[in-house]
Amino acid sequence: MKQGKQETTLNEKDALQDVLDCEKLLMNYYAAALTEGSCKSFRKEILRNYTSSAETQFSVFEQMLARGYYQVQPAEKMMIDQKAEMFSKVQKQICG
Repeated sequence: MKQGKQETTLNEKDALQDVLDCEKLLMNYYAAALTEGSCKSFRKEILRNYTSSAETQFSVFEQMLARGYYQVQPAEKMMIDQKAEMFSKVQKQICG
């Protein structure tokens, strides 16, 4: 019995989501490498890669948003104020 190669194709939404997820993961890896790196040239290269991934991630996000594949709800002012207050309290605890 002859077995053929099964082809799988992603639609545009799934492909963009895959790229977005990969870029987010790469950014996490670059952030970890940046905090662990002890060589200036290594850290400089990692930071360059991190910035490139951040730009790609945001570009893909914008494309998904424009195509209606990614839904964003605007934050209410009260929610923003609550988070800012919470952050301020934590910052005061840490910094004294």
